Amino acid sequence: MSLPQLGLGTWQNTDPETCRESVRTALEMGYRHVDTAQYYGNEAAVGDGIEAADVPREEIFVASKVHAEKFGLAYDEVIEGLAATLDRLGLEYLDLLYVHWPVGNYDSAETLPAFDELVGRGRINHVGVCNFDIDLLEEAIEQLETPLFAHQVETHPLLQQGDLIAHAETRGYRHVAYSPLARGTVFDIPEVVEIADKHGVSPAQVSLAWLLSKNPVSVIPKATSEPHLRDNVDALSLDLDDRDIERIDAIGRTDRLVEREGAPWLDD
Repeated sequence: MSLPQLGLGTWQNTDPETCRESVRTALEMGYRHVDTAQYYGNEAAVGDGIEAADVPREEIFVASKVHAEKFGLAYDEVIEGLAATLDRLGLEYLDLLYVHWPVGNYDSAETLPAFDELVGRGRINHVGVCNFDIDLLEEAIEQLETPLFAHQVETHPLLQQGDLIAHAETRGYRHVAYSPLARGTVFDIPEVVEIADKHGVSPAQVSLAWLLSKNPVSVIPKATSEPHLRDNVDALSLDLDDRDIERIDAIGRTDRLVEREGAPWLDD
């Protein structure tokens, strides 16, 4: 199953009922990609939403992440961590499992073979990493027997990640943009607002459509209400012209909004 362009992000969606209902609503609206993580503390609620939705499991691309602070990233800890994640989600397998951050006891030579093992056992379909730089990505690609499937990293008009997107295209994996709305800051970016007014759409749709114009990018905006879920999915049908894309490309800022303590390789 290929990675859908648009997914549902669930970071900070920690109220169980809200999380369950937002996942169910999104899936029944047409979303087919749900992203969670051990660190988010909501895997059980995400699983409840998947179960409640009137959508077959085989049509849903489910991704989660193992985190050094939850189980650790040694070989056995990855195996055990995935088992716990599947138990909370109520699923037999994951479509994609990520290394959440290459911190703590992450060691590519020990951590990544566990991912290969999980693919071999049929417990996960694909391997991904999050918050890596190009050197760490190259190291992971060389270490893995399974092809690297995706790299998830903060990406939005104020942090455009051109080098990482180009690397993904060259090396044949997906670039998954988290915080694609820059934590709501896109509503205050003049270029984005003006383009939104031009097309009669929201700045959120413009930001998402701009990202989706880049190959090979997928986006996972966070949303809980039905209007916001609908607004995000409508970005799939928004066609920005070349001038729109060029204006956003030219913003030229590098505003990192996600905490990067302990990850000096992400420093600008």
